[in-house]
Amino acid sequence: MYIQAIVLRISIALLVCLSLCPALVRAEQPMNIVLLFADDWRHDTLGVAGNPVVQTPHLDQLANRSVRFTQNCVTTSICGVSRATLLTGQWMSAHGCRGFTMFETDWEDTFVSVLRSHGYHVGHVGKWHNGRFPKEQYDFGTAYHGKHWYNVDGERMHVTARNDRDALKFLNDRPRDKPFCLVTSFFAPHAEDNSPEQYLPQPWSESLYEGVTIPRAENATEESWERLPPFFNEQNEGRARWRKRFDESAKYQRMMTNYYRLVSEVDSVCGKILAELDRQGIRDNTLVIFTADNGYYHAEHGLADKWYPHQESIRVPLMIDDPRLPESRQGTTDEHLTLNVDLAPTILAAAGLPIPATMQGTDIAPLYLDASPPEWRTDYYYEHPTIRDTSFIPTSEALVTPQYKYMVWPEHKYEQLFDLKDDPQEEHDLASDPEQQQRLTEMRQRFAELKAKAQKAP
Repeated sequence: MYIQAIVLRISIALLVCLSLCPALVRAEQPMNIVLLFADDWRHDTLGVAGNPVVQTPHLDQLANRSVRFTQNCVTTSICGVSRATLLTGQWMSAHGCRGFTMFETDWEDTFVSVLRSHGYHVGHVGKWHNGRFPKEQYDFGTAYHGKHWYNVDGERMHVTARNDRDALKFLNDRPRDKPFCLVTSFFAPHAEDNSPEQYLPQPWSESLYEGVTIPRAENATEESWERLPPFFNEQNEGRARWRKRFDESAKYQRMMTNYYRLVSEVDSVCGKILAELDRQGIRDNTLVIFTADNGYYHAEHGLADKWYPHQESIRVPLMIDDPRLPESRQGTTDEHLTLNVDLAPTILAAAGLPIPATMQGTDIAPLYLDASPPEWRTDYYYEHPTIRDTSFIPTSEALVTPQYKYMVWPEHKYEQLFDLKDDPQEEHDLASDPEQQQRLTEMRQRFAELKAKAQKAP
């Protein structure tokens, strides 16, 4: 009887403890993963990031329970390469995708494959852009991009509405006895490149931004364009797309208004996905990540789109809503230099699964879970390949630090150096400044070290 009484008291104590500490219950359950992956969406296209115009209420709300990394960057600013980096946790030089083809890294070394091999129900919705979509590697898979409007089962459907439908289908049809990973890969707000209007939103969002004047950045001028290296000319694709979208004031307002409408539409779908997690009662055991494949020029430097190493092109949003996140860290920002190459190992570590030795990124979670954050990178190597030819999109590389950026245009044997603290819009090249030659020498050396490291997996 004495032993039974002790066992009973211990059992009651454990039940009380677990009722007071639901995190202990969750810790025994595999964490679900939801990745909300936007396209052509730079770091400041969020209300919570200080944008005075854009309306992103659902993502702003997500930020209130997340850690938002304000200095998050991509290692290559283009759709296909960035998506390969997301899956493999590798720089372009290691995974081998130099545009839009399938990467060369073994599929078994992607985070999706590791999750599935350990019992996860995995799904992909939307844009793929890495060659043939390997549907057989997913339990649920749909892939489409390139247009804003589709004919689906005889009905006209917007690509973002299609993302909405497919993501909710995955969440509703998934087996309830398995953890899951859902990647919702939006095509919006990417332009429909062959359409004269470029950005084609849905009718419901047409009332948004009416009567709003969208300001141009200070470096969205002809003087800024003329400060670019001399090999930037009218044949450059960034300049050609600028002419399609931004070369006249009225056109700029029309294009940016519709771009922001597409953004708000994606925000709405993100809200629906998060509401569904709440409805199913699984939000508190789901890692939610919002990020994007690359940044975007909104006419800065006289350019459109991405590709080059300017801040507008390489910085992207990153919010992580982690069930393990202490309440004191919810709604906070973090200025550590995080990268898209870090997301695959972060996801696997959160799931408690082994990280393939081929992955070059680092688990981000200790930055917000540890009482004393670990040592972290203070610089990184950026790379982008030639697309088509050097006049269309030339190769660009860079060494990026919190204060300085060293750019290299290897095909033209051209270097640039910018002080990001004094010159955040990257208007004044210091490469020929006699006082910066020692710094330039040091950055060349560090650039070479990081470039060599990126070219081979561990």
